[in-house]
Amino acid sequence: MIPPQEASARRREIEDKLKQEEETLSFIRDSLEKSDQLTKNMTENLQRLQENVEKTLSCLDHVISYYHVASDTEKIIREGPTGRLEEYLGSMAKIQKAVEYFQDNSPDSPELNKVKLLFERGKESLESEFRSLMTRHSKVVSPVLILDLIGGEEDLELQEEVPLEHLPESVLHDVVRISRWLVEYGRNQDFMNVYYQIRSSQLDRSIKGLKEHFRKSSSSSGVPYSPAIPNKRKDTPTKKPVKRPGHEHDFRVKHLSEALNDKAGPLAGRDDMLDVETDAYIHCVSAFVKLAQSEYQLLTDVIPEHHQKKTFDSLIQDALDGLMLEGENIVVAARKAIIRHDFSAVLTVFPILRHLKQTKPEFDQVLQGTAASTKNKLPSLITSMETVGAKALEDFADNIKNDPDKEYNMPKDGTVHELTSNAILFLQQLLDFQETAGAMLASQETSSSATSYSSEFSKRLLSTYICKVLGNLQLNLLSKSKVYEDPALSAIFLHNNYNYILKALEKSELIQLVAVTQKTAERSYREHIEQQIQTYQRSWLKVTDYIAEKNLPVVQPGVKLRDKERQMIKERFKGFNDGLEELCKIQKAWAIPDTEQRDKIRQAQKSIVKEAYGAFLSRYGSVPFTKNPEKYIKYRVEQVGDMIDRLFDTSA
Repeated sequence: MIPPQEASARRREIEDKLKQEEETLSFIRDSLEKSDQLTKNMTENLQRLQENVEKTLSCLDHVISYYHVASDTEKIIREGPTGRLEEYLGSMAKIQKAVEYFQDNSPDSPELNKVKLLFERGKESLESEFRSLMTRHSKVVSPVLILDLIGGEEDLELQEEVPLEHLPESVLHDVVRISRWLVEYGRNQDFMNVYYQIRSSQLDRSIKGLKEHFRKSSSSSGVPYSPAIPNKRKDTPTKKPVKRPGHEHDFRVKHLSEALNDKAGPLAGRDDMLDVETDAYIHCVSAFVKLAQSEYQLLTDVIPEHHQKKTFDSLIQDALDGLMLEGENIVVAARKAIIRHDFSAVLTVFPILRHLKQTKPEFDQVLQGTAASTKNKLPSLITSMETVGAKALEDFADNIKNDPDKEYNMPKDGTVHELTSNAILFLQQLLDFQETAGAMLASQETSSSATSYSSEFSKRLLSTYICKVLGNLQLNLLSKSKVYEDPALSAIFLHNNYNYILKALEKSELIQLVAVTQKTAERSYREHIEQQIQTYQRSWLKVTDYIAEKNLPVVQPGVKLRDKERQMIKERFKGFNDGLEELCKIQKAWAIPDTEQRDKIRQAQKSIVKEAYGAFLSRYGSVPFTKNPEKYIKYRVEQVGDMIDRLFDTSA
């Protein structure tokens, strides 16, 4: 057994050896790690050196490539971008980078001038291609397509509105690519001028083509093509007929005869031409709005956003100025027509003004962002038309009042005067344009109520105006009636005219419009008519007075008549016969156009005369006042009635 001291010593010895071995292993491990790190660092340095060499070679190749750009791309640039735009733009990108390299690294290098010249030539080719694409593919919109576009709003339940394709999709793609390149790299805005000039020309030509379409349609068919007329175009058989934009009624300008026109002879065909021009202008206004909207949509794809409003303003100027000039020409023509009292021509302003005002919200929306001078053009035209329209209304009322009494112009049969029929016709035509006419009158008012209560105020103004025209007409008719020497014919004349006016008012909305300011107008006309009938009936007193009971001899049965009494009875019969024959002869040639009134007047007169003559004949028909009774008793009571039944009838 080993003693404890010895065992302890051995254990310490062993521990010391183990410790030495661990230290040796640790040293060896540290040495190996250092060796590995040195190896790794060396390897990394070698790799970095390799990479640097490769980068240097690559950079050298890249630099050398800039010197080859001119020769590599010259052929493509010379041949142009047509048909291979993307390849061309890729070459331009290489040239652009070469320019930037030489400017930064070798500004004095002759290579810089080469690539710069090549870049400028390429840019010019792109600008030329832009112009060429726009010119070759921008087409005038056909009139038929425009009319479908205008009428499309009313057919939305049948079809979706299809936007116009101003440029084929592939062409538009190329145009947009070139535009964006020119903005980003070309530093040149000339292409925007090219764009608006080409598109402006197409817009203007499209609208003028629509106008020409109306003229040709009118001259070839004799009747102008109007979308307001329900027919179908052969080239679009599946479409509903296009209606006049914004209109429920198809307005046809009617001729006001020479009493108002101060012209000799009818103006055949002129009114149809006026209507063609009116229809054409109205459609051109709507076409401008639709086409301008479409142009703006196209423009937003091609023109940079901050240049869009200005470019659009320039683009629409020619077409807009053309419309405004034509509108001003209409105003000038209306002023001339007013001077010569040709009020039928002035009526063309009404449908045009109505359409301009209806279209104004769309107009304003289209012109958002344009210059103030552009935005003010339509309001200025509307104001001019309202002013000339108000002047026409005022002068028409004065013309009705002052139309001269021309004996040769008075109807010999006492029928309705052409002044009356023309005045009523004019007022009836205003019914289609109540708001427009009311606004015309309101535009000349300066009172605060004119703007505060526009709709109601305008309606009252129009009612007041119509009443003024009717009042002027009545005064003039009274004056004209004095031309007749026979008071009875004068009464028939006034009766016919008053009755015509009343019936015309009742058959239209005029009576309701008049009643806005004159609620008793209808009753007043009936009273006037009755007064004239009573005046006419007094003309028969000179006939019936001969057979009236007053101052007649009293016949006693069985008592012989004295000579004086017999003579008085003879005179009464003769006076009645002569008066009856004379009045029937004269009044047969007079006219009462209204059948109901004619029968009423005949019946009333027949009843009065037959009753008086029947009583007279019963009293003296069997009295022996003459040896030749047939000489004095010429007519039976029924014969007298038959004669009166033939009054106011030249064919009887």
